[in-house]
Amino acid sequence: MRRTGLAVLALLALFGCGGAAHDTRTTIRFWGMGREGEVVSDLARDFERENPDVHVIVQGIPWTAAHAKLLTAHVGRSLPDCFQLGNTWVAEFTALHAIDPLTPWLAASRAIDTHDQFPGVWDTNVMGGVVYGVPWYVDTRVLFYRRDLLARAGYDSIPQSWVEWRRAMEAVKRVVGKDRYAILLPANEWTQPVIFGLQNGATLLADHDTRADFEDPAFEQAFAFFLGLFRDGLAPPVTNNEIANVYQEFERGTFAMYITGPWNVGEFRNRLAPEHQSAWTTSPLPGPRGAASGISLAGGSSLVLSRAGEHKQAAWRFIEYLCRPEVQARFTHLTGDLPARPSVWADTAITKEPALAAFKTQLERVVSTPKLPEWEEIANRLQDQAEGPIRGKVPADSALARLDRDVNAMLEKRRWLLEHGKLLVERPAEARMAQR
Repeated sequence: MRRTGLAVLALLALFGCGGAAHDTRTTIRFWGMGREGEVVSDLARDFERENPDVHVIVQGIPWTAAHAKLLTAHVGRSLPDCFQLGNTWVAEFTALHAIDPLTPWLAASRAIDTHDQFPGVWDTNVMGGVVYGVPWYVDTRVLFYRRDLLARAGYDSIPQSWVEWRRAMEAVKRVVGKDRYAILLPANEWTQPVIFGLQNGATLLADHDTRADFEDPAFEQAFAFFLGLFRDGLAPPVTNNEIANVYQEFERGTFAMYITGPWNVGEFRNRLAPEHQSAWTTSPLPGPRGAASGISLAGGSSLVLSRAGEHKQAAWRFIEYLCRPEVQARFTHLTGDLPARPSVWADTAITKEPALAAFKTQLERVVSTPKLPEWEEIANRLQDQAEGPIRGKVPADSALARLDRDVNAMLEKRRWLLEHGKLLVERPAEARMAQR
């Protein structure tokens, strides 16, 4: 009996060792946010079939918890091998030394074509001349509008200069009447005044992004244009929270224009009645000096390598796979996100939706916001300071002076780092604007 028992144990040990030795794959971890985190699991399985030596563990994270979870993981040295990172967070995680430079990987890559990119979006990943992320999907803001109301006002399309655009809004206001408006510009969004400022040549920050520059004439003029739309009754001085249903009010004609992003294309298709589907479309943003100056913000998410990752070669192969044109096309079909590679825009998932054409044009005219960790806090402070002038309760010059003081206080540490030669100096803000 003892010999039989020993034989069984030996067989179990043999099979156990064989099972452990059989899986020699390299295991990498990937974190994705929101819907993208759910979809990438399917893509990972296809990647594994092409790369049987790599196993990918995908973890989805809600966007509401993503930033805090990434920071906590960095402090605890538990970031995944590669992960999705919002473009406006790249500067912060670069400053934390949490992500790896990708320049050497890109130099050897045959899968990622650096020329098949939207330049303004690609630039969001470049810090001090070094690339830290590869765009995965993109977004920006364009103008959604009621073409029927514009036609009643005598226009067949959105004029592309501020002067003519405002005249069109005045004409729409005359058509729709007292209790309706030409455009919705929610008072609790910072994006619109920032876009107008950037269009007018404002740099927002100065001295290597260590000082506020909102009192600069370029921003003051753009802010005056923005506030004038409220002062003259072309836009209602309300926040998003004061509008019960944006889609319903757009359908009712409460406002004829709305600056928003690609996520709302599907929402408008789903929420507006069938008889109103032909009544709306999109346009690239007008600019102070015409179409060429009608820039918008470069948005989206990128793919990055963790600096502390143990399997960088396998993780980079996964990033390359996710960036392949055919995989980006499939990703677009699954998520509705706009592909980062312009060559993929010929896919039928995009061409069959006419409202997306304006986004393709706009993405050729996008720029990044200042690339520093403090930007989101600065943007929120701008939003807070803008609401008073929007509602006519605070003079614009007082609000901008207070904004400059607040932002300068936020940037005190950056000025100290610059003075002591310890700050990674990004291109001057003037050069950032010159890329237009």
